[in-house]
Amino acid sequence: MIYPRTGGQAPAPPEVPSEIAKDFNEACVVLNDSAQASGALSRRCLQHVLAERGVSTSDNLNRAIEDALASHLPSHIAHDLDAIRNIGNFAAHPQKSVSTGAILPVEPHEAEWNLHVLEMLFDFYYVQPAKSAARRVALNKKLKEAGKPLMKEPDTGGDDTRQLGTTEGSANSGAAPDVARS
Repeated sequence: MIYPRTGGQAPAPPEVPSEIAKDFNEACVVLNDSAQASGALSRRCLQHVLAERGVSTSDNLNRAIEDALASHLPSHIAHDLDAIRNIGNFAAHPQKSVSTGAILPVEPHEAEWNLHVLEMLFDFYYVQPAKSAARRVALNKKLKEAGKPLMKEPDTGGDDTRQLGTTEGSANSGAAPDVARS
């Protein structure tokens, strides 16, 4: 019997956009064969996440990470975020030891760290907002049944005063609305 390779990591959550999930899942699959390839894919995945979430428009990963750190990420994510850049640099650009001159490889535990940081970002940017939106939609459905005013959508910095559960595909169908992207 043939089983699909997974690399031992869980796949990207369904809330993650497919192009980003594809890079993450591939980084997981190649981890056991090549920590360097996994590290390079993690770096690429990070750039996609930051661009897709509107955190940074820079093509330079160093600048994109600085933009992300300035966006007030939770401290536990911010402390680990720079790991992807540094480990990705070992994967993408040969780095030599200053004492031996040998090229320093990406170690499997470092590539796993990258995947863990990406999982934290997925949870912060995609999973938790989707869960929160689903909870608000469910409450609005109950409020509507009780004849009460619906909750307003969270302020996203604009003049949007729509109420949750009033847009197509939300409270009437029981599906969570698209989450506002910051």
